Amino acid sequence: MTPPEGATAPPAPPASRRALAFIVLLVWIDTLSFGLVIPVLPNLVMTLAGVSLSEASAIGGWLVMSFAISQFLASPVLGGLSDRYGRRPVLLLSTAGHAVAFLIAALAPSLVVFLLSRILSGATGASYSTAYAYIADVTPPERRAQNFGLVGVAFGLGFMAGPALGGLLGAADPRLPFLAASAACLGNFVLGWFVLPESLGPGLRRPFALARANPFATFRRIARLGGPLAVLATVHFLWWMAIQAQHSIWPYYTQYRYGWTPQEVGLSLGVVGLLSVLVNGVVVRRAVVRFGEARTLRAGLLAGTLALACYALADAPGLLFAGILVGSLGALGPASLQALATAMTAADAQGELQGALNAISSVTIIVAPPLYSQIFAHVSGTEPWFRLPGAPFVVAAGMAGAAFLLVAFRLKAPRRTARA
Repeated sequence: MTPPEGATAPPAPPASRRALAFIVLLVWIDTLSFGLVIPVLPNLVMTLAGVSLSEASAIGGWLVMSFAISQFLASPVLGGLSDRYGRRPVLLLSTAGHAVAFLIAALAPSLVVFLLSRILSGATGASYSTAYAYIADVTPPERRAQNFGLVGVAFGLGFMAGPALGGLLGAADPRLPFLAASAACLGNFVLGWFVLPESLGPGLRRPFALARANPFATFRRIARLGGPLAVLATVHFLWWMAIQAQHSIWPYYTQYRYGWTPQEVGLSLGVVGLLSVLVNGVVVRRAVVRFGEARTLRAGLLAGTLALACYALADAPGLLFAGILVGSLGALGPASLQALATAMTAADAQGELQGALNAISSVTIIVAPPLYSQIFAHVSGTEPWFRLPGAPFVVAAGMAGAAFLLVAFRLKAPRRTARA
């Protein structure tokens, strides 16, 4: 029910606030562990494979794709299991799997073993989707955009600290960030074992069905729903396709174009994380209250489009950082999209919804990193098709722009919150 004009949502009960605090901490640790390894990936791949930077970027794309295929196949299964057995066991399984995967990567003697570690990490990578389902369990609809924004804050804090710390550790040994990531995930698991309560009551659980856990059937069900939810699913796909350009080639791109070291790469990503924290922690709630979720979503998509265009044209670091500043407002989009999607979904199907959205994200990670890394390799190598290292970001800006246009002209969703 939409609150009356000028009203605010009632405060969450203390138990819900404690659960939310732990979920935010869990997401922060997970993101920290992933961020730790980003700055050292180019050097580690070059060492394991014995190749140049441009060739390493192409291999890096295939490594990310292997992670995504594994996650795509596993995410709907884990989402369905969380609807059947609860969120807690799935979250614990995810963090334990990540700890083992990072340890294998740290000790990997070859590229093949490193590849296996990425597959294991993808198969247990349900923490984000299950965390969103957990929040939907314990949060009334009128507060979800705000609390999803808190997850964005945790993501930004992890992405701020992780790459910066990873760059410093990587200067000593490129494998050291992987050991640190494994230790962080292990600590996350231990803390969750003793502290994390279950959020899904027995009365809201439903039997596990393989038909619902089929990742391809997930897309068919979303398509059959039609209307705003199908539009949001398409926007989610296009947005994730676009942002994979930054996730896939940032360390390769900045090292190639500006000669940055792992420390400088890590610091630049730390700036990205800091701005994400500010937007998610301060701007999201105010924007949603004033403009509603749909308008806030449009603003985030437009900002992301402009940022990717800046990256494509950034022949000097100054323009790159201008893009980072504009792109920070892209964080307005995910929290608003999540709030809109969960409001259209039944309480006993939130895990399935988040598994579906995570599966869509995984498809983009399957397709986009090889696409962007191959484009980058062929416009930056010794014999390029044409020399335009920003070409991957041109493609990404087109996809983000398409998502913005889709929301602007096809999404018909009422504002949930009243103007302040």
